[in-house]
Amino acid sequence: MDQASRRAGLRGQLSVAGIIIGCVGCVIITASSVYTALKMGSLPWPTIFTSITALVLLRAVGRTSLNEANITQVIMSAGSMVAGGLAFTIPGVWMLGLADDVSWGEMLAVALAGTLLGLVCTALIQRHFVEESDLEYPIGTAAAETLLASKAGGSMGKKLFGSMAVAGLWAVVRDVLGWLPSLVLQVPVPGVAFGIQNSPMRWAVGFLAGRRSIIYWTIGAVVGWFGIVACGSSLGMWDVSTAQGIVSSLGMGLMMGSGAGVVVRDIALPLVRRVRAGRTKESAASSAEQGNAGSAAATDAGGTRTAGGAGEADRPGFLSRFISRYDAGVLALMAAAAALIVCFALDLGPAVAIVVTLLAFVTAIMSAQSVGQSGIDPMEIFGLIVLLFVAAFSEATQVQLFFVAGVIAVACGLAGDVMSDFKTGQIIGTSPRSMWFGQAIGALLGTFVAVAVMVALVSAYGPSAFGGQDAMFVAAQAQVVATMVSGIPSVPAFVVGLVVGAVLYCAGIPSMMLGLGVYLPFYMSISTVLGAVIRWVYDRVCAARGLDTEASEETGVVVASGVLGGESIVGVIIAFATVAAGLAG
Repeated sequence: MDQASRRAGLRGQLSVAGIIIGCVGCVIITASSVYTALKMGSLPWPTIFTSITALVLLRAVGRTSLNEANITQVIMSAGSMVAGGLAFTIPGVWMLGLADDVSWGEMLAVALAGTLLGLVCTALIQRHFVEESDLEYPIGTAAAETLLASKAGGSMGKKLFGSMAVAGLWAVVRDVLGWLPSLVLQVPVPGVAFGIQNSPMRWAVGFLAGRRSIIYWTIGAVVGWFGIVACGSSLGMWDVSTAQGIVSSLGMGLMMGSGAGVVVRDIALPLVRRVRAGRTKESAASSAEQGNAGSAAATDAGGTRTAGGAGEADRPGFLSRFISRYDAGVLALMAAAAALIVCFALDLGPAVAIVVTLLAFVTAIMSAQSVGQSGIDPMEIFGLIVLLFVAAFSEATQVQLFFVAGVIAVACGLAGDVMSDFKTGQIIGTSPRSMWFGQAIGALLGTFVAVAVMVALVSAYGPSAFGGQDAMFVAAQAQVVATMVSGIPSVPAFVVGLVVGAVLYCAGIPSMMLGLGVYLPFYMSISTVLGAVIRWVYDRVCAARGLDTEASEETGVVVASGVLGGESIVGVIIAFATVAAGLAG
């Protein structure tokens, strides 16, 4: 394809209408993602939600191209994982009482460096991990099926935005008017925060989560809070405070062990198998080449072919093939800019900047592998791995270690989102080049939005609102990072969790969900389980009425996504309004 044809294809899929709608959606989705990640201790993939929204809005302006809708949703969703990378790491600074040591400019530098590195890395690995691998990318595949089904118009649009409005109104009645309590059905259990969150967003998380994940989440919560805290303290094995330290350490260990399991099962072992298979093929090819050497040489002398032909050894690698389609100079400048930001804006020095840049590429590959196989992107775990490595050889301060974790988490979060979107594009035929440009637009815009929301939230509610069992924003992942930086309450429990988490993940058990159940306050876990119960009842009612299973499931997902988006968006608006009122006063 010549250059003119490429540009025409790019213009056809990356339209002005799509960019405008995508950017507006990006601002909303990114802002709500920051709030959701901090409030819920998790960040559901927004891809299905943005796919449906993009189709509805584009159809409203007379656009019907699925590829155009795909690019639009790419722009919308790109900033959400940038938001997650920041929300899962930086609040740990405030939890340690170091709020005065980090500025909005440094947060912006963290987000920007991570975004640039994430974009460069995914550009380089796209062909290898999407087009040439057998990775499933369940989120990207589901988004492609949603777009292909083209059922998001009409009634689906009404259900989506209607559920957003109801959840938003609920949040206003609860948080602004104060007519509804935040926690209901509280039961006094020593050391255990028992109750139900009055939060449709929390219920929606349980509704959308898989049944298997919820089961292990529940097991973790019951074992941690009732087994270790309630029963252990009542039997005199330890006091309540010690038990809570054991639970938090065990939960952190399980989550980090799950990340280690990802490295072992999903990355290291497949890589070893590929290397062994490659050596076997290379040995066979070498034997065949030696056996046919005379024939090959004679044919070459006749001028009809060259020795080796167009064999695998002469084919360009994935980096060379990428350079033929993208501007390598731009990628080099982006990587260099990221390294300079880490070196000078974050004052980490050239050695750390080089290490962070190189390990961002390594962890982006780990993220691509994890998301491709499981749909899970433990971005903060990858950030912790690099943080510990940097802490071992450098004199970085505690705040700077958070910066390192933030840069890697943003890069890995973006990598997971980008690779899923590339899978969607592969299925429906969207240009990878167009998608990458869409990701760049959304990610860079999301960088500024995410930082603005983080600054607004800490300004509105103060550093004390982050972390702790009774805090407004639990920020579970950031608590893990803060604990690793400041010291683990119970090292033995952490080590046990680390080993068990890795073993369970390698055995096919979702130890990340188990760890979340152990770590998060019990009221959050039981409220999430309530959402899963609602899903079970919904499925049974639909089945009893003889409704189409696929259609009813899609309706449930759309409504739950709208509920999740509605409350989180209103939460961000309330935070901005609080900041504005404080400034006016």
